[in-house]
Amino acid sequence: MPNLPDVVLWSIPAFVLLTVIEMVSVRIHPDDDAAGYEAKDAATSVGMGLGSLVFDFLWKIPIVAIYTAIYELTPLRVPVLWWTVPLMLLGQDFFYYWSHRGHHVIRVLWACHVVHHSSRKFNLTTALRQPWTTWTVWPFYVPLIALGVHPAALAFCSSANLVYQFWIHTERIDKMPRWFEFVFNTPSHHRVHHASQGGYLDRNFGGILIVWDRLFGSFVAETERPVYGLTKNIATYNPLRVATHEYAAIARDLKAATGWRERAGRVFCGPGWQPTPKSAGSKPVTEPVA
Repeated sequence: MPNLPDVVLWSIPAFVLLTVIEMVSVRIHPDDDAAGYEAKDAATSVGMGLGSLVFDFLWKIPIVAIYTAIYELTPLRVPVLWWTVPLMLLGQDFFYYWSHRGHHVIRVLWACHVVHHSSRKFNLTTALRQPWTTWTVWPFYVPLIALGVHPAALAFCSSANLVYQFWIHTERIDKMPRWFEFVFNTPSHHRVHHASQGGYLDRNFGGILIVWDRLFGSFVAETERPVYGLTKNIATYNPLRVATHEYAAIARDLKAATGWRERAGRVFCGPGWQPTPKSAGSKPVTEPVA
């Protein structure tokens, strides 16, 4: 097994320090147009982050078992060397893009990811607002394991991707240099991703790199100031409700559904999908949801 560091654990002191610096910065030099901080919201985000550590540990048990079985079955092996690690990071970031995009356009996956978008604030504590049902993520990375990437190496790359994305959850940084904005995900790009305006919905899915969005047509540059949150915001700071509210909504829709076709649409179509009215001949409508 590759001996790789736990980058999330090592980064926790930096997370705390940077969050404190941002809070002080907001207090000393407030921006009236920025979303800023709100105590209950920040506490909920931190609580969601702590809860995700517990649930991620539980989900990892079956996921690691599946990954290990696939790894043992494939004849391919990618050694952990100084030059293969960047390639594995690149591969992980590519599949992260598709995982992230999938979690926006398939409702049962969105039920997991919606947690991260549920805050109407955008600051470094928002980065900690992580879902508790990440069992929906693992299938997207099966190709990497099948290509011979060790599960521990994949875990390292995923952690590095997560750590990178911490600093882009801020309004205190306007724009990075043009070359950096073209290649990498930045606070400006990620503010668009967290916005609820129609032109910003379901855009900028990249993790470390923004080039995937440029290549696959999902990139939008920040122009107008974003309005954060969901198209239909939730009025709760209860971590359990934040973690499960979309699953509860799916259950209600399934109970009210009139047929199996509608039930399938409620689960596997987009978050805003509605069945075609019986009296109309139009196609089902899917509305993007931030």
